[in-house]
Amino acid sequence: MFIIDKQKNEVYSLPAKEIKAENAGSLSSDLAIRILHLLAKEAMYPIDIAKALKVHEQKIYYHIRNLEKAGAIKVAKRETRQGATANFYTLEEPAFVIRFRNFESTSKIAQIRNESEFLEPFIKDGQLDALIIVGSPDPHGSDKARSRDGYYGMDLALFLGTFLNYVPKFNVKLDTEVRDEELEKNLILIGGPVVNKVVEKVNAKLPIRFEEGNIKSTVSNESYPQDECGIIVKAKNPFNKDKSILVVAGKRFSGTRAAIIAFLKDFRKVTAGNVHNPGIKANVVEGIDLDSDGIIDDIEFRE
Repeated sequence: MFIIDKQKNEVYSLPAKEIKAENAGSLSSDLAIRILHLLAKEAMYPIDIAKALKVHEQKIYYHIRNLEKAGAIKVAKRETRQGATANFYTLEEPAFVIRFRNFESTSKIAQIRNESEFLEPFIKDGQLDALIIVGSPDPHGSDKARSRDGYYGMDLALFLGTFLNYVPKFNVKLDTEVRDEELEKNLILIGGPVVNKVVEKVNAKLPIRFEEGNIKSTVSNESYPQDECGIIVKAKNPFNKDKSILVVAGKRFSGTRAAIIAFLKDFRKVTAGNVHNPGIKANVVEGIDLDSDGIIDDIEFRE
């Protein structure tokens, strides 16, 4: 759920959590609001909250229990402190809503609807929460392959930037630089399994994957041998079930370019999922050279 604020020609939004009216009292006191403001900035331990607000810790624990019961906060992480487990709390969402009527159909905020949901694991609250991995341009792997896909990845990065509220820290790595623990993050993977060895590792888990020189769809059971075909797949991260991966890749660099063009020209169709099963966020696109200059400049969705 999102709350929307339109100011002049700009539309602003925040993810929101619905709170039941009977639980609204837990958020109404001055101290509860001060606690929520702190937790909106970072996850905190109740004793640290008490110190920051100069309030007895028992009062903080009282409100923490009520806020958690109301669904306004959740445990973000746990640490061991002095031999005991310490819970660090954060907001469920940065805004809360109390609803007194049923939702009504509208088309006024279409630009936020599916697009934000599709990117939410990777971009949350206007911040990038993903590691972007591109294939190394140097010979690597058993095929001694060099990647040319990173060049096209710049267009995808610029596209993602339109959903960000700030310029993120350096968050791009070559497949040859990635450490095992970094594979457990949300990942945006650019390039096929020959040039991107992280894609090679996750390929077998994808609903649309690379098999024997073709793109193979387990959704439609179709195969796509064309070099200009690419895939866009959003799925659970095989290295960490609580994170997600987004694979934008082709058999060759022309297929990767086609997949990236799909983001730029028809992102809404990407977010709609597979034509055979919309619940599966996996597409096959084929690149087209409209002006016959040898460079892919348009695409068609194959599924």
